Amino acid sequence: MTQPIRVALVEDNPLLRRQLAQLLQNAPGFHCAGVFADAETALATLPSHPPDVVLMDIQLPQMSGVECVARLKAALPTVNVLILTVYDDSESIFQALENGANGYLLKRTPPAELLTAIEDVQRGGAPMSGHIARLVVQSFHRRGPSPRSSENLTPREEEVLRLVAQGFINKEIAERLTVGVETVRQHLKNIYAKLHVKGRTEAAMKFFG
Repeated sequence: MTQPIRVALVEDNPLLRRQLAQLLQNAPGFHCAGVFADAETALATLPSHPPDVVLMDIQLPQMSGVECVARLKAALPTVNVLILTVYDDSESIFQALENGANGYLLKRTPPAELLTAIEDVQRGGAPMSGHIARLVVQSFHRRGPSPRSSENLTPREEEVLRLVAQGFINKEIAERLTVGVETVRQHLKNIYAKLHVKGRTEAAMKFFG
């Protein structure tokens, strides 16, 4: 029997925290492995009880979710962190990604899509909402081509990202491009890697305009 995906929540809004916990507990194949109202409590608890995936808010009472991601990944390098937030500004996106976040979704993401994203990140994917994908597209275009070819998006990666920005899910993208869903996931992972490896958050943010 397949083990459920153990998901921990770091969210300071009590109503949303309860809703997310209930969603995970009621969904087959998922288990709510911990609920935390702040980063400090999560960091004190999760290293000794590591989950598979952490849903992380950015705006937390004291330490921000962005900083929490960095500390959590230092303690648990293999844990998957999925940012779930109302914030879609460029600074939050790039800082969270540079700190090791594996995906970035907005809180208005429908419950079914959120569960799919958790499954996706657990399989090694890099889920992001369509709006976030559009910001990433703008980032690469405004930055222009890098002198290092390994840092530029390939035509297929850009095509995948544009389809995500248009609201298509991975399965639909795979069908449109006549490739496998795993191939789509790998393209998205490569795109995120190209954001990570630069290590120049301020430079990347500058190109958002």
